Order: sequence, then structure tokens, then C-alpha cells
Amino acid sequence: MSIEKIEHIWIPLRDGTRLAARIFLPEGARAQPVPAVLEYIPYRKRDGTRGRDEPMHGYFAQNGYAAVRVDMRGSGESDGQLADEYLLQEQDDALEVIDWITAQDWCSGNVGMMGKSWSGFNCLQVAARRPKALKAVLSAYSTDDRFRDDIHFMGGCLLNDNLWWGAIMLAYQARPLDPEVAGADWRERWIERLENLPFFPALWAEHQTYDDYWKHGSVQEDWSAIECPVMVVGGWVDSYTNSVPRLISGLKVPSLGIIGPWGHVYPHDGIPGPAIGFLQEAVRWWDRWLNGIDNGIMDEPQMRAFINDPVAPTGTRRDQPGRWVGETQWPSPAIKPRLLHLTDAGRLAETARPGEALAIRSPQNHGQAAGEWMGTGCEGEMPTDQRLDDGGSLNFDIAVTEAFEILGAPELELDLASDKPLAQIAVRLSDVLPSGEILRVSYQVLNLTHRESHEHPTPLEPGQTTRVKVTLSACGHRFLPGHKLRLSIGSAYWPAIWPAPEAATLTIHPEHSTLSLPVRDLSLPQAEVAFLPPAHGPLTPTTQLDPGRVARWSSVDHLTGLATYVTEGEGGLFGEGILRFDEIDTTQAHNLRRELTIHPDDPLSARYVLEQSYVMGREGWQSHIETRTEMTSDAGNFYLTGWLTAHLEGEEVARRDWSQVIARHLI
Repeated sequence: MSIEKIEHIWIPLRDGTRLAARIFLPEGARAQPVPAVLEYIPYRKRDGTRGRDEPMHGYFAQNGYAAVRVDMRGSGESDGQLADEYLLQEQDDALEVIDWITAQDWCSGNVGMMGKSWSGFNCLQVAARRPKALKAVLSAYSTDDRFRDDIHFMGGCLLNDNLWWGAIMLAYQARPLDPEVAGADWRERWIERLENLPFFPALWAEHQTYDDYWKHGSVQEDWSAIECPVMVVGGWVDSYTNSVPRLISGLKVPSLGIIGPWGHVYPHDGIPGPAIGFLQEAVRWWDRWLNGIDNGIMDEPQMRAFINDPVAPTGTRRDQPGRWVGETQWPSPAIKPRLLHLTDAGRLAETARPGEALAIRSPQNHGQAAGEWMGTGCEGEMPTDQRLDDGGSLNFDIAVTEAFEILGAPELELDLASDKPLAQIAVRLSDVLPSGEILRVSYQVLNLTHRESHEHPTPLEPGQTTRVKVTLSACGHRFLPGHKLRLSIGSAYWPAIWPAPEAATLTIHPEHSTLSLPVRDLSLPQAEVAFLPPAHGPLTPTTQLDPGRVARWSSVDHLTGLATYVTEGEGGLFGEGILRFDEIDTTQAHNLRRELTIHPDDPLSARYVLEQSYVMGREGWQSHIETRTEMTSDAGNFYLTGWLTAHLEGEEVARRDWSQVIARHLI
């Protein structure tokens, strides 16, 4: 089916604001209206996500759906200011956008909403507002709990990716409006946007507990608010996977979950592979709920998940061996807990045994083999050989004598004590290969002051034993005979999380500590799971001017002991290189360098510096954005500083400087 593309159109809002949109229409939609699919994000529909929008939304249009890609208020060419993530204003605007879509002559009146990451979040949030026209949602790489599973905090610990993402948002939001579509006042609107740019990393770091800030937009607060069907998608290499089982078990509406081996990319482009025919699956979803076609999609298992086979733990993986499995319902009655007991001999046993207490005080650079918190398919981002970190952990092993599969979230319950009132714990589940290499399967960190509540943390009583439960991230993995399953416990996890103010020694009482594994019963009939191969619509004409470069390395200074971790990306944030979108003659190159340093004996030595350069434009409209952000701390405060400059045709048009002190609250 041929399609009509509308490169740019304004969507007027009641307050006079205009939102910029691109639209992909099926042939004949104006004569015979069709349902619409909305994706609503701040990442610039013209020159930001163009490369992924064309093949995806073009495919929907080829299959009978009007695809509408809208830039949120204050982003791209849209009017206004973007003050923060997931604001009520963002949702209110989306409701107006849906009303506008249904009023168009090409729309039948039924709307689906979809997206990944930011747009995966907001389609759930908008569904909770229950607009009448919204008939279904497809949410990928998102969460129902903004504090527990977003890029800011994990287990009550401050993620260092909070600074990374906040800095990237500064560069993204500083890019100029495109004069070819924005209008004659584009420069004034750009400068106004720069003058009102919030210091994103500090904005988020201020909220260190599950307060009203995070509750807003966390749909777990009221599952019943969502009344339309929901499909949820995640990937094991991504960081937004825990929400998939929670959503499909918590929602009160028809729901399906898919978890593949992928990072933070749509599954038809899934890395590591195998990629799947995600767009065909999405069309099946829209056919069922926007067009009322009983096509059997709801006969699929409620949870379809990829079970990873063990592989060598390399930092780059393009393909992941394993198999697809299906669980008819979730939680699944075919998944049973297997309880293992910790012993003071460094073993996991089927029965509890008396033993002596064990103590661990990890070096502050423990966690060097963690890889990225959020995998995106880039080189070197996967967890590497865990032997690098196991030397700083308490380790407990059990030999695998018969193959078994786990699917879900392992749970560790510990009796422990800390010699400090504020402490962290880092827990890893690994597969020890016969070669001796160690592959991380799952992990979790926990700020132990959050052991009972993320909303109301309480300090530990030094020396007093307390019961702690750590729920590891959901995983799907097959353990093979001849391998070992290993549980590792440490007291730091750098560079993934910011350290506690003092280095704590944790004392574990193994005789009262257990690990519960979600084991699939392979003796039961197994559901058939199959996906079509990937498909897509026409690609946008693009020229790669330079392949770019990614470098990651770490070092320890043997004179000072300082540990350094560096990532450098030249040409593209996610390894895409320097690109030109040929249709709009726009070239862009995003360079980034981040350096994290810490002394193994001093948590207050932690320092994170991130520098960026973003060059984009065409002849007569060349812009250059530069940023630098830095974070340090002492026992009582976080210190965040940053600056940004924006140049147009070599002339500086704006500079912003930020400096903020944020009190630490049991973190």
C-alpha cells in the first residue's frame, strides 16, 4: 500500500501552544478513515528520531493505520518549554492531541498509543487518564514505578546514569529549531528555550525517596485507572524489564508481555539478536483492539520470554543463543521456587546448616565488570567476566548437575548487620562456566536504609542484625550441567551507583539466609512461541559520513590507588556515527566523554565528569552545543555543577551555568 507523508503540521492546543507533528497516512484514508497510532516524545521528529520513525510508522501506514509522531511541548519545533519529565501538562497536552487526531477526516475515531522509554512511560500515564478514543496501548522499555525502575535510582541508590541522562537532555534540548518548518521566529524561540533550560540532573537528584514527585506518573499507584488493553515489551539487556511481569500481573485489563534478549531498542532492530517481527506483532495488536478483528492474538501466552543460554561474558554481543518460551498466564503456576541456603563454606545448599558469620567490605571500585545500567546495543556495554568483581565479594556456589531454567525475579533473604548506619548491598547471580569465566545473569543493589520502604527510609543500628530481602532483577536463563550457579554479595557497586558516605562492613549470618530461584517446570506441556522475521517500511534516505568510534576502558593508578573508568563516543551517542538525513540535508554528530574516578578506600573521593559536543545543521544553519557536568559529594551533600554553550554559525548565542548543592537524605 502506498502512503502519504506529511513532513510537518501544527497541532493547536487550547492555550495557544502549537505542537509539531509528522504524519504517515495510508492511501485512501481521507476517503475511508482509519484508526490512528500516536507516538508522543521530546526527541525531535524531524531530525532526531527520523531514522527509526520512517520504517516503523511507515509500516503502520502501509498496513492501514494513520501514524502520528508528535514532539512534546518545548521540544523539536513545538512551542513552549519542557520543564521536566512526565508532568501533568504533558498528559493534558496528549489528551488534546488525541482529541485533535479523532477530529481529522482521515481518522475513524479509534486511537492507539505506543512508544519506548519516555513514550513508553507516557502512553501508560495517558491511558490512566482514560481518554475515550484511546483503545489500546503498546509500551516498550518503560515502568510502572518511576522511583524503583527509572534511570535515576535503583534500590534507593542514586544511579550515576542520573547525571549521564540529565546531561544528555541538556544537549538534546539545546539544539536549535529548524527554520525550514519552525517559522520566522525560530531563533527567538530557541534562545528562550535555552534561557529556561532546567538543570535536569539536579532536578531529579533532589528527590531521594519515593515521594509525591515519583508517585505522579507511576501507574502502579492505581492499576484500575487503566481501562484499555496493554501490551508491554522489555529486553534482558535493557534496564526496564522488571515492569513487564509487574504490569501484566497488576493490570485489570487484557494484557500481554514480551521479553526478548535485547537492549533499549525496538525489537525489530533488536540487539543482541534474535530480532523479531515486532511491527507485525504490533499490527496484530492494533487490528484486534482498534479494528475489532478477532485475530487470535489474545490466544498467545500472556508472557512470551527468551531464555538465554550461557555464553562467554564479553562486553559486546550481537547475537544471544537461547529459545523462546511461553507462560499461559502470569504469575505462572508452572514456575516454582527452588530454595537454596547459604553456608559459611561459601556454598549454596538444599538444606540449612549451622555456621559462622561472614563479613565483607568491598573496595569502592567494586563493580567494574558491571557494564552499562541500560544496554542499547552499543559496543562494550555488556557485563564482562565477573571474576574482576568476585574478589571483592562473598561468593556462594552450587554445582549444576541437571539442566534447569529460571524465569522471573530471584529473591535473597539475609540476616545481616552493618557497622555503619548507612550502607549499600550489591547482589549478583552468575553462571560459572566450565572455562572458569563468569557470566552475570541478574543483579540488584539496595540502599539498606530503604530495606523496609523506599518512601520512609530508616538508618541501620550499627552491629544489630536485621532481616533484609533483596529482589533481583527479572531474568530468563538456562543453567547447564558442569556449570556452577554463584551468588555474590558486595557492599559497593561503582561506577553504576554513587557510594554511601562511609565504607561499611556487612556481616552476613548464612544459616538464616536463603536464595529463592524461579524455576520453570519443564515436565509440563510447553506453549509454542514463534515470531515472524523482522519487517519494516521504507527507510529514510541517510548517508553515514563517518562510522564513529566507541572506546571504554578502566585503570588503577598503582601509585595513588585511584580507579578511573572512561567512556568515549565519537560521532554518535549510541554508536551510529556521523549521519546526514538526505531529504532534509541535515548532518549531526554527537561526541561524549565521561570519566568516573574513585579511590578504593574512600567513598568521598567519587567524582563524575561528563563532556559533550553536539554539531548539527546544514549550510547557513550550523549549530554547535557544548556541555560539561560534574558531580562530587561529601558526607552531607551532593555537589552538581555544569555549563552549556550554544553557537550558531560560529557565533555564541547563549551560555548557561549551573551550580547546585543537594542535601543527602540517608543516601
